[in-house]
Amino acid sequence: MENQVKLGWLIDRKTRRVEIYRLGQAVEVLESPTKLSGENTLPGFILDLQTLF
Repeated sequence: MENQVKLGWLIDRKTRRVEIYRLGQAVEVLESPTKLSGENTLPGFILDLQTLF
């Protein structure tokens, strides 16, 4: 975030937990999501987490 990254994901495969970091916002924590969206930063990008978990 110090480098002005607009969107970041911290994915923990063991706990199936994802922390979503957005510039200027509080961290959002998801438990066992099936996919992640690139939102406005990467329009149309979807990361399928079923292959990771």
